[in-house]
Amino acid sequence: MNNKLCYICGVSLLVFGCASQPEEIQSTYVSPLTYRDYDCDQIALEMDHVSRRTGELYTQLKKKADNDAAQMGVGLVLFWPTLFFLEGGDGPEATEYARLKGTYEALHTNAVQRKCVLASLPPSPQEIVEQKKLEEKTKKESAEESENI
Repeated sequence: MNNKLCYICGVSLLVFGCASQPEEIQSTYVSPLTYRDYDCDQIALEMDHVSRRTGELYTQLKKKADNDAAQMGVGLVLFWPTLFFLEGGDGPEATEYARLKGTYEALHTNAVQRKCVLASLPPSPQEIVEQKKLEEKTKKESAEESENI
């Protein structure tokens, strides 16, 4: 019985103890009606703000999730009681990130309805994530190349 309890606690730590990767965070629904009175310029300004903040939060959430994953790996290999000190969960940044993704979708819906020029609109949260991933990959490849020299 004691072993079963330890196993359940260990699995719980693995599942709930780590912060989610930002790519895994789903958007929260935001009603497009919130922005129904916005004109194309106001939509573009709000989308720009949402895009910039999403990029900032992505970086923070990615760092937190990567740190939790590293701490989890060290804890599992070296000293499992350290797993109890994981920050765990996603926190308010993840909630804001999900809300911003939903806000962008609501703004985009209004931009389409108003027939705004979509080419001039700021990048979506998904495009920002892809750009950040590409930057991380390029940075990692550059670091590996400099190590090999």
